[in-house]
Amino acid sequence: MFNAIGRIFRTPDLRRKIGFTLGIVALFRLGSFIPAPFVDFTNVQACLASTQGASGLYELVNVFSGGALLQLSVFALGIMPYITASIIVQLLRVVIPHFETLYKEGQAGQAKLTQYTRYLTIALGVLQSTTLITVARSGALFSGASATECSQLITNDAWYAIMLMVVTMTAGTGLIMWLGELITERGIGNGMSLLIFTSIAATFPGSLWAIAQARGWDIFALVLVVGLLIVVAVVFVEQSQRRIPVQYAKRMVGRRTYGGNNTYIPIKVNMAGVVPVIFASSLLYLPALIAQFNQPAAGEEPQPWVIWIQNYLTKGDHPLYMLLYFLLIVGFTYFYVAITFNPDEVAENMKKYGGFIPGIRAGRPTAEYLDYVLTRITFPGSLYLGLVALLPLIAFAWFGANQNFPFGGASILIIVGVGLETVKQIDAQLQQRHYEGLLR
Repeated sequence: MFNAIGRIFRTPDLRRKIGFTLGIVALFRLGSFIPAPFVDFTNVQACLASTQGASGLYELVNVFSGGALLQLSVFALGIMPYITASIIVQLLRVVIPHFETLYKEGQAGQAKLTQYTRYLTIALGVLQSTTLITVARSGALFSGASATECSQLITNDAWYAIMLMVVTMTAGTGLIMWLGELITERGIGNGMSLLIFTSIAATFPGSLWAIAQARGWDIFALVLVVGLLIVVAVVFVEQSQRRIPVQYAKRMVGRRTYGGNNTYIPIKVNMAGVVPVIFASSLLYLPALIAQFNQPAAGEEPQPWVIWIQNYLTKGDHPLYMLLYFLLIVGFTYFYVAITFNPDEVAENMKKYGGFIPGIRAGRPTAEYLDYVLTRITFPGSLYLGLVALLPLIAFAWFGANQNFPFGGASILIIVGVGLETVKQIDAQLQQRHYEGLLR
């Protein structure tokens, strides 16, 4: 292993790529601590020290931004607008035929879809930065915030000050998007994924230290052991796949013979990735958001439905909240897999190039067989996603850890997935030059 790492730094091209990637990552983390204009940095730090963290959906956004959201920095929105835009463009392929046509056009069509994603990212950046500034001005950004400082985070409420903050945070999102594309082009790995990886990994030391300070070193050691077991289990499931064998018939084109080889279609247990967790978190936050805008005036009693939402749908340790969260993840897993993997399209492409599954007729029977396998593989995958996503809520309910429990939810899924993919890319680069890779 150490010899392989030594070969990485003895290879000039690979060393340059890794150095460039680390430089961009350092620049990205630096921007997470530079406060936006007209933000009272002293009050922000006081609120961070006296409260539990962000409330509602902002917990997830704060994790994805590496803590920059609560700092109200120039990179406060992080990579979340780009993630949301990418998911929306992908879902619109089902609704808008033009998007599906562009997707099938190859590289030119993909470039056009990427351009649409960038435009949508900037639009979402404007929307989310405006919402964030509004929440910060109202003092509702921090959960359990009662101090006066938490309602005085913005030093200037004039329209030009708010406009400058919106422009700054949106420009920060655009800069992050550009940095991610630079890593993809000149560095190692997928740039956007690595920036998300960096943001989440940056919150791990603080979360673990908070557990050690609040619950003691024995609980801290137990969390580390449980975390190691969770990582091993997630790696095992993420690498698991059902391989459906495919054979291609031989065909003559001129004087050359094509086909006649055997391959397989890999169907992963977790084909949906982390997207269902994001969908479920966003949907569960909507009732709390609606209730927040229906707060009674001073001296009046809140409406019964507002009280019910506050009691059952805003606390992550409530059994009803956990049950709804789990069921939404299972449902969204099936929904997203059905959108991203089309058995009819795969069967048609196989038939076009003379491929068939042994024992299954080409065409409609192949599509039905793929749908049969996909439905049954997705079931354990959805249960796995739901259980992993519930780990932070279970940890919060059992021993009072912060809900941003590091070893669970979207955090651990992204950390493991991006880590495995990056290591595989480094291994492939080493094999091209030394015939031996990083993995054995």
